[in-house]
Amino acid sequence: MRGIFRKTFRVFWWVGLRVAIVGALALAVGVAYYSARLPPAEELLDGRDEGSVTLIDANGDVFAWRGQQMGLIRADEVSPHLVNAIVATEDRRFYWHFGVDLRGTLRALLVNLRAGTSVQGGSSITQQVAKLLYFDNNRTLERKIKEIPAALALELKFSKNEILSIYLNRAYLGAGATGFEAAAQRYFGKSAAEVNPAEAAMLAGLLRAPSKFAPTNNLDRSQRRAEVIVGLMEEQGYLTARQAAEARAHPAVLSRAAAARAGGEFADWVMSSGPDFLTRSTTEDVEVLTTFDPRVQRAAEAGLRHVFENKVKEGSNAQAAVVVLSRDGAVRAMIGGRDLGGSDGEFNRATQARRQTGSLFKTFVFAAALQAGANPFDPVLDAPLTLNVPGSGPWSPQNYSREYLGQITLADALAKSINTATVRVSEATGRARVRAVAEDLGVTSPIADGPALALGTSEATLLEMTGAYAGILNGGVRALPHGMREIRLKSDGGQLMAGDGAAPRRVLDERAAGQLTWMMTQVIERGTGTRASLGERPAAGKTGTTQAARDAWFIGFTGDYVTGVWMGYDDNTPLRGVTGGGLPAEIWRETMLRIEDGMPTRPLPMIVPTPPVARQPGPNPVEVVQNVGDAVESVFKSVLGGLFGRN
Repeated sequence: MRGIFRKTFRVFWWVGLRVAIVGALALAVGVAYYSARLPPAEELLDGRDEGSVTLIDANGDVFAWRGQQMGLIRADEVSPHLVNAIVATEDRRFYWHFGVDLRGTLRALLVNLRAGTSVQGGSSITQQVAKLLYFDNNRTLERKIKEIPAALALELKFSKNEILSIYLNRAYLGAGATGFEAAAQRYFGKSAAEVNPAEAAMLAGLLRAPSKFAPTNNLDRSQRRAEVIVGLMEEQGYLTARQAAEARAHPAVLSRAAAARAGGEFADWVMSSGPDFLTRSTTEDVEVLTTFDPRVQRAAEAGLRHVFENKVKEGSNAQAAVVVLSRDGAVRAMIGGRDLGGSDGEFNRATQARRQTGSLFKTFVFAAALQAGANPFDPVLDAPLTLNVPGSGPWSPQNYSREYLGQITLADALAKSINTATVRVSEATGRARVRAVAEDLGVTSPIADGPALALGTSEATLLEMTGAYAGILNGGVRALPHGMREIRLKSDGGQLMAGDGAAPRRVLDERAAGQLTWMMTQVIERGTGTRASLGERPAAGKTGTTQAARDAWFIGFTGDYVTGVWMGYDDNTPLRGVTGGGLPAEIWRETMLRIEDGMPTRPLPMIVPTPPVARQPGPNPVEVVQNVGDAVESVFKSVLGGLFGRN
């Protein structure tokens, strides 16, 4: 037996020695290979393939982040609590091993088995840095073997602080945050140099599963994970019992901006509307100064929520969108839809959904008539009407009420949203002129050619229509919607691009704009929009309801803001018992009451018209601006306007 044992031992020794020699040579070659590929440590700190975008609201506060967030930091610059939390969690022997901690790997396995979950990592911090630099996230035996020479190469070339600095900047920590500086800013609104033990523990806890433990996804789960990290820090002597108790009693919480998660749809819209190389594909860390107002956003959200909680049947799947602009077109708030718990959260109904505008478009008909010289007290006939449409045959518009009032004024026709009278005004003014006014005010979607254009058969987005109405509040000067004030470098504040607001351009003269505003006040005072009344505060607006009530709108303004509301179903299911003067008007009212709360009353820029001198009756006393010369002039001015700009 002794002879057999000796022979067996010699065989294993002979084989083992040669295997060890070959393994050592392979390891040396691997270490040399990875060492040759390592640049200076400073060049390894930033490992992103794109930059970050920090969005700042009108008050100068951060409200959203996009891109791969990062702020370069070094191990000796961050809070000692953060370094201790990372070492205690990921690699307690980091400062003593040579890159691979076999003892620590076995210990982590036992700790995780005892806890029943992943509490400590098996790979050393150096191995994790090697993975970040050279390998993907596939957990294979081959990758784990390759990590060893890569980790040894890192230990040979860099100091422990340099290795830790690379790790601090390259680790992904959820919510688009790459690096601990970005994560500290993202979740707590402070630098990684300022985090306390509870915050440090929460950040370190993200390393195991960033998406799962991100506090923006589930704060309670993130706090429970942080409590485990606090225990490890106490156990390893990084925290006293008193410090640990304090951290448990006062767990980390999100900053106000992170907790509010406000302006998400606004942020996405600004990102999509800005130049790609400075926003979605930026290679720099930039800041975008925006027009977003969180106070106005909260007011809009509260107004919408109030109506759906108190006026809408529970369980309704009806959607709604809200946009609030200043008179110059600066977008202050945006709600792209209600959160119904589905998978459609990325669809922004305020900017992406093109819906029939219905009676909202009538405002442009009367704007064109006033611009052509009409008076709000001019007469127009509300009676059955049939027009012959080339290629389609006879077309007979009908009123919503199926009743006819006979001879009425233009102001009455708009206030009561009379279809037949509006079509008569459109035909008399000229469709080309109506289309030109709508386009000049900011409607960019295609507009129909036939006489039905007066009744809003064309489609447009809520943002387009609200922006066009802002031009009316702006005294007839176009106010295109915009949300960006400036793009600048985050590092030194150097301006990269100025804001995207359009140059002022007059569309309606002051008389036409002022009288149109007065006509729109009549909509709220005695017309289809009475449910939008703000009491003593003057307001103007227009209701809109499309065929079969598939869309219901209300857009109106005070002296400060113009707000647009749309309501409907994504699949075009008709609304039941809802018109623009109903729930949309109430949403508008509840929103505006909250926005204007505490603000001084600002008068509307309106001109109260004087009734014209009585005219001699003629064969067509109710027609407004109706002759061939006007039609020719309208087309001629529209063409010249497109070439040289309308004035």
